[in-house]
Amino acid sequence: MTDISVRRRLEVLPRWLRLALAIGAGAVFGLGQAPWNLPWLAFAGLIVAVAMLRAAQTPREAAGIGWGVGLGYFGLVLSWVIEPFQIDAATTGWMAPFALFLLAAGLALFWALAFWGAAHATARRRLLALAVCWAAAEFARAYLFTGFAWAMLGSFWLETPVIQWSAVIGPHGLNLVTVLLAGLIVAARHWAAALGSAALLAVLLLGGQVLTPPLQDLEGRPVVRLVQPNAAQRDKWDPSRMQGFFDRQVGFTADMARNGYERPSLVIWPETAVPTLLNNAEELLGVVSDAAFPGKVALGIQREEDGRWYNSLVVAGLGGKIEEVYDKHHLVPFGEYMPAAALFRHIGVGGLAQRAQSGYSAGPGPHLVDLGDELGQALPLICYEAVFPQDVRMHPMRPDFLLQVTNDAWFGAFSGPYQHLAQARMRAIEQGLPLVRAANTGVSAVIDGAGRVIDSLGLGEAGFIDEHLPPPLRVTPYSVAGDLPMLPVLLLLGLVAFVKRRGVSR
Repeated sequence: MTDISVRRRLEVLPRWLRLALAIGAGAVFGLGQAPWNLPWLAFAGLIVAVAMLRAAQTPREAAGIGWGVGLGYFGLVLSWVIEPFQIDAATTGWMAPFALFLLAAGLALFWALAFWGAAHATARRRLLALAVCWAAAEFARAYLFTGFAWAMLGSFWLETPVIQWSAVIGPHGLNLVTVLLAGLIVAARHWAAALGSAALLAVLLLGGQVLTPPLQDLEGRPVVRLVQPNAAQRDKWDPSRMQGFFDRQVGFTADMARNGYERPSLVIWPETAVPTLLNNAEELLGVVSDAAFPGKVALGIQREEDGRWYNSLVVAGLGGKIEEVYDKHHLVPFGEYMPAAALFRHIGVGGLAQRAQSGYSAGPGPHLVDLGDELGQALPLICYEAVFPQDVRMHPMRPDFLLQVTNDAWFGAFSGPYQHLAQARMRAIEQGLPLVRAANTGVSAVIDGAGRVIDSLGLGEAGFIDEHLPPPLRVTPYSVAGDLPMLPVLLLLGLVAFVKRRGVSR
């Protein structure tokens, strides 16, 4: 089917039907994310979206298509956003549909801007322009307004070998190449484009296979224990149940080793696992460290200093002695702190996840915690921080592994926790580092530097897992260079896509 026939077919459709088609393409594209994990169906949705852009008559029409694709994509992928509002449904439940629509519609503006920009290129270069603009829009989404890099465009490749390219070109490079591939397929009626799309797909798949590291021999590696109490969010801070959840975690910590392993060298509890401030937790930490003996324990806890509250991770050794403290530095807007707090306080709206009256304060930044010669140094990530590729490489020294503690009870029991796990796997691939994550309600997992889940404890289960800590893999190009090289690449391709030559018309 030619571009002209596609354009004519779209022209006869009412505007609302064209918008519906764009929303549907975006929703199909979203099926590449967890828990659906349908990458090739998702890619088909992306191809439809790219084809609609190619047939758009005006930049305004293109912007509408991009916004519709984004609305369908984010509306499906972020549907878990309604879950936090149901914790106290009588008070906040009415906000849920508005929050989901506003978030999806707002994020879709990034994609609308990308499609609008691409429509200003000549017809021959429009697909290249879309790849540049869409990759730039995802770059902006990851950084602007504190960033929200959840489920980036290229992350649907996670269950395929293609995802290994993110260790080389990074997630934003993968975004760019993905749209380029879709554009070549849309233009495949030309033999050069058909040949190019086949070659690029082969490089992505076969190159991904080559880049995938083999399974490591874990014999003799230190053992870590991940504790999962499965405390539902509505019960987590109930005074009548807090002690029970704490005792459950202590029991799991003290239990005998599993799988014939020796006692763990490190026991990890999830985010905000201790039901008191660190300032008053000396006795409780003593109980936990005694249960973990002879290993250390890393756990999530809140603390207060000079009237400020922090969402923290501490490492405790023998006798509950505090050896390391890390304060979360990348906070969740409207969850852990309120932008324009005075305004929202005036209308009676507060953050959902915050325990402190005025929200949490941000810590000073990434900080490695030293766990001794056997375990090495870990980079702590508290919940949301594992979503950001740039955060994981901000510290100048390379850690031995990534240590995530999280409370995914906020995300419900369907898509949110699985998407969060998927993004943790991507951080492991990008850095070539193992990642261990202890989650309150799941999924707790040990992940190797290739993004493989070595062992896990399922969603909604209470218990623990013992597993060898995988060693770090190779130093990846992305872990060294980060996102900065993408800027000149986008600039150069943007010049190719948008700078008009004499005699070339639209």
